[in-house]
Amino acid sequence: MVTKIGFLSFGHWQDVPGSQVRTAADALQQSIELAVAAEEVGVEGAYVRVHHFARQLASPFPLLAAMGARTRTIELGTAVIDMRYENPLYMAEDAAAADLISGGRLQLGVSRGSPETALNGSHSFGYLPGEGETDADMARSHTEVFRAAIAGAGVAMSNPQMTGQSRPLAIEPRSPGLPDRIWWGAGTRATAVWTAEQGMNLMSSTLLTEDTGVPFDELQAEQIVMFRDAWQAAGHTREPRVSVSRSILPLIDDETRHYFGVRAQADSQDQVGWLDGGNARFGRSYIGEPDVIAAELAQDAAVQLADTVLVTVPNQLGVEFNARILESIVRDVKPSMG
Repeated sequence: MVTKIGFLSFGHWQDVPGSQVRTAADALQQSIELAVAAEEVGVEGAYVRVHHFARQLASPFPLLAAMGARTRTIELGTAVIDMRYENPLYMAEDAAAADLISGGRLQLGVSRGSPETALNGSHSFGYLPGEGETDADMARSHTEVFRAAIAGAGVAMSNPQMTGQSRPLAIEPRSPGLPDRIWWGAGTRATAVWTAEQGMNLMSSTLLTEDTGVPFDELQAEQIVMFRDAWQAAGHTREPRVSVSRSILPLIDDETRHYFGVRAQADSQDQVGWLDGGNARFGRSYIGEPDVIAAELAQDAAVQLADTVLVTVPNQLGVEFNARILESIVRDVKPSMG
């Protein structure tokens, strides 16, 4: 049952007519302001997407730290960080610092990442798979090292000339509880099972990189059930969390109808396409009157199994516009969605 509503922003910026986000500075500053506004209207999570070589948000930890310094209760997260690009030990230090600044509110979604603007972009960052490895293998390896580091594993030996002894050293700082707040963005049912076996929370977006012919929400619900069954079989003692992303756009005034009214009919069905070498299924959008959206989400099989719904926002329309949408979702949609 859904207990938390969060927003998810890609942080697009573009100097074009109609955009309220013209520069990178606009995108960063407005992301902070939207987190503040979202907290004020009762939203429980502020999440950002990470993309490289594109006019979108790319370096999450300075942004998350700034959000943490300006807010008090809202969860702050990523959905997701592409681990192909990450130095896991440097990331462990950044993540712990940002989590301590926020008072332990980080919820970090990580994954192998999606197709990117740059060809082999992570290789330009200096990260190449080892012999016999794929980029996906490298992302999982980086994640393993990162998770061990934030949990306090020794990752380097001390210098006897400086310390008088030889012993394993852990990264500093570390933030208690952060290891339980790591999520894996799973694009398939098999990856969801692997996520459970590793002891990470499940993050599932509006896209699955497989298709069995059933509606998106049913395929995603199957993914969630398989994750929870695998979690129980693995013997983990804590309760895992599950989030799903949805495009939810309540039509509440002339401005929202102007921007999204025409899309309501066209985007009300799933889409199937070819992505990254195989069939993929894209989930529908929920656009309409708030009570209609609430009734539709109450029938969404995956939403009903998740504890958190991340609402993708059209960030280029500005903070005030998105805050109004989020306020309507919290006030008019969430109480009736299940």
